[in-house]
Amino acid sequence: MSPDTLFALALFALASSLTPGPNNLMLMASGANFGFRRSIPHMLGISIGFLVLMLSAGLGLVQLFDLYSVIYTVLKVLAVAYMLWLAWKIAHAGPVQERDATGTPLTFLQAVAFQWVNPKAWAMALTAITVYVGNSGWLSLLLACVVFSSVNLPSVSVWTVLGQQMARILTSSRRLSLFNWTMAILLVASLYPILQL
Repeated sequence: MSPDTLFALALFALASSLTPGPNNLMLMASGANFGFRRSIPHMLGISIGFLVLMLSAGLGLVQLFDLYSVIYTVLKVLAVAYMLWLAWKIAHAGPVQERDATGTPLTFLQAVAFQWVNPKAWAMALTAITVYVGNSGWLSLLLACVVFSSVNLPSVSVWTVLGQQMARILTSSRRLSLFNWTMAILLVASLYPILQL
């Protein structure tokens, strides 16, 4: 992979990791409800889960999906169901004073699993593989995965910090509830592209 391609890939990874999407909306809600420290497993799960997804897609998983198109339909149904469940969980997160008693952030394994049904993660992985890796071999794929992971974790952390800082204004149950419902609605709205396919 040439230095120019590597630089372009890093810019793509930064732009796609920083822009709003299901992962970032959930991390913002997690930062507001549980703080940065308790959201670390969620952040790590996103980055490592995406790495595994991208590596798997690059090593031939996409060709399997092309052979068995029903897998796309199953994946879409799972994505919608899981994201609706996560939106419900966000919307019903406990008020500030009950935060430690009633709710838990997404776990590492839940965040890893979510990457497999996250339409934005699939779009990012497939674009990176198609545009920047192509047929240049497994070493280029591995390098692309390392670049994406190096950029992704700091990028998603920004959303958790943003949510944590928002907690300063979310000092009442009513404000936190309004914030959580807004995040849940935005998460459901992020399903629009997948429902159009």
